[in-house]
Amino acid sequence: MAEEQAQAQPQLALERIYVKDMSLEVPGAQVFTREWKPELDINLSTNAEKLDDDHYQIVLTVSVNATNAGESAFIAEVHQAGIFLLQNIPEEQLPQILGAYCPNVLFPYAREVISDIVTRGSFPQLLLAPVNFDQAFAQSQQQQADGQGNA
Repeated sequence: MAEEQAQAQPQLALERIYVKDMSLEVPGAQVFTREWKPELDINLSTNAEKLDDDHYQIVLTVSVNATNAGESAFIAEVHQAGIFLLQNIPEEQLPQILGAYCPNVLFPYAREVISDIVTRGSFPQLLLAPVNFDQAFAQSQQQQADGQGNA
């Protein structure tokens, strides 16, 4: 009986973290001859894919589009992925875990990759501000609820 109770305990673990894809594009060298006053457009998105009964692959995509003097300076993008073990998690908790908790775990790694590839591209270091994925998830859920209520 104690063994059955132990098996039913919820488990959540990060089993692997990896860069699925990353890129840095510098459209023109003239960006290096101008005063550096960039405007940044930063976009985040997540995707969850069920791999088997107990594993999910979560991919956090971070895209940074920098313009300087009205021209594209660089486009940096990373797809930071993680494989998470989720066993005996109540169904109603899955959206919060997959949409907020897992991306929150992945973000520091994605932030480091973005900083690294931008610096390797000969640009000043770029440190992305922390993101409150719980708040973003709650807003997304509220927008979906509002959209369903209006339909």
